[in-house]
Amino acid sequence: MAFRPSPGLYAARIAAPLCILLCVAAIPARAQYGARGGEWRSYGGDSGSTRYSPLDQINAGNFKNLKLAWTWDSADIEVIRQNPQLHPGPNESTPLMVRGMLYTSTGLNQVAAIDAVTGKMKWVYNPGSNGGVHRGVAWWEKGGERRIFMTTRDSYLLALDPDTGKPISSFGDNGRIDLTKGLRRPVDRGFANQTSPPLVCNDVVVTGGAVDDFQDKREMPPGDVRGWDTRTGKPLWTFHSIPQKGEFGNETWERDSWKYTGAANVWSMMSCDPELGYVYLPFGTPNDDWYGGHRPGAGLFGESLVCLNAKTGKRVWHFQMVHHGLWDYDLPCAPVLLDVMIRGKRVKAVAQCTKQAFCFVFDRVTGKPLWPIEERPVSATSNPGDTASLTQPFPTKPAAYDRQNAVEENLIDFTPELREEAKKILDTWHHGPLYTPPSTTRTLMLPGWVGGASWAGASADPETGMLYVPSVTTPMWLQLKKPESPSATVDLMIGESGYKVEGPHGLPLFKPPYGRITAIDLSSGDRAWMAPLGPGPKDHPAIKRLNLPDLGVNRRGYIIVTKTLLIVAQEGSWFNEEAPLYPARLRAFDKATGRLLSEVPLPAHATGQPITYMAGGKQYVAIPIGGNYAPAALIAVALP
Repeated sequence: MAFRPSPGLYAARIAAPLCILLCVAAIPARAQYGARGGEWRSYGGDSGSTRYSPLDQINAGNFKNLKLAWTWDSADIEVIRQNPQLHPGPNESTPLMVRGMLYTSTGLNQVAAIDAVTGKMKWVYNPGSNGGVHRGVAWWEKGGERRIFMTTRDSYLLALDPDTGKPISSFGDNGRIDLTKGLRRPVDRGFANQTSPPLVCNDVVVTGGAVDDFQDKREMPPGDVRGWDTRTGKPLWTFHSIPQKGEFGNETWERDSWKYTGAANVWSMMSCDPELGYVYLPFGTPNDDWYGGHRPGAGLFGESLVCLNAKTGKRVWHFQMVHHGLWDYDLPCAPVLLDVMIRGKRVKAVAQCTKQAFCFVFDRVTGKPLWPIEERPVSATSNPGDTASLTQPFPTKPAAYDRQNAVEENLIDFTPELREEAKKILDTWHHGPLYTPPSTTRTLMLPGWVGGASWAGASADPETGMLYVPSVTTPMWLQLKKPESPSATVDLMIGESGYKVEGPHGLPLFKPPYGRITAIDLSSGDRAWMAPLGPGPKDHPAIKRLNLPDLGVNRRGYIIVTKTLLIVAQEGSWFNEEAPLYPARLRAFDKATGRLLSEVPLPAHATGQPITYMAGGKQYVAIPIGGNYAPAALIAVALP
């Protein structure tokens, strides 16, 4: 069964149809310019998530001389030593650097202050959370007031004094707010938590949250986004991710599914334009990820980019990137805000990268696409009771930055024999082009639900208007079945799934690169270059004799952009207990060409986004490593 969405309904602005080429007048407001003053005050370097710093002490000529400057062993290590049953997960926290101090969260949701030159810890605050994956903290400063904000895995918002690490008693309830309170439904902390830092936009701290969206229940907690006063913690507004009766978009939830459906949350990082006073929210999939029979309709604001007024929480514009999502293609990363020149005029743009390897680019003031976005026909579903969308949005520019479609033309072709073997393997799967719905037989997806792009997100150079996207070619498979639990309230759910999709002789099934960086010129929408990231399986016995170039490793790449370089750290495995696929390296690429300039060894693979900063006259690159099955740490490299 299927439905055809109304193009006007999913327009970025109520009165803005799709497929309109933008032509806007110059806007005199200043662009996002990256980290300032040698610091790193936001998760993404600036509130626009560019991950850019104008520092240039580390350059192409001396990058090879970088050495380990210090290591901070996570404060979690001692806690785990005393409580071995605790299991915090990988160390994915990206630190901030302000006034010579680094501020970071840990897997156990502790917050620590670390000297940026020596790596020595000044203080640590333990909120008593059981912890889990967490990606960082937020900074707010105005006048003489300064605060660190942190959301814990068990759904509390904390406000801490940066000098002492102590809770600020005037904020909320003695320094914290219970984020499970004040929502329109009871919330089980086991299903709703926080994995990413809050966002500060002027005097408002914005919280999203991660809601478990692959349960066998149709009733789940809502993924509402809320704004709080940075000084008092007073609730300012709530944006309903699933519109309630009388709200815009409510009619996209058919048969009253808005009453009980949950998730459609912002679990990843958000962005803000403080001059406009707008926040940009990447929403995820409603529950559950792969079956939608219990939630008929397009389902706004699931898998949508939504722009809100930070002061009021009112919607300014939105664009839904997947209608009635069935692929777990939630928007995985922070939107990148960048001013670009379009036909000689400056445009305030926002670029949203997706798991399905599309980059959607809009005027961030009006929500109008910079290049046409077309609603194209896609496959219908045969799953009982479901109503898939007949069309999905396809941007005409930029071109997809990673491989799409689980089809024959994408199979490996290193040799004719390997390609023939790959064809036979492909035929054992239910497969097809992008947006082929999951089914009750084993269905192959390319990209899978880890991307394409992932929460590692993109980086940008405000001076050139270039966007740099790390991505992976990772096919995944799943099969739906009737749930076994007698308490289940959906007809179908995921039965089995897997990352392991092998081709002939253990090679990948599809063509390389398996990990890559793509540079996109946002002034034109054209690809500037693409470079593989990592050696990949080029030394596999079946192809070693071919002397192939680097094929890329299908593991997340984390990018920072400086005045002179593109600096990249990469994961070693999806799970820390796996053997790494290659030695740990920090790499430098030429920003203009994608040429690998140099690489230096690291003591372990990155597990989160690095930063760069200046302290004591030196430029440092700080990188989170470890956690899960290895000791968590923060390391810093610098010139001797």
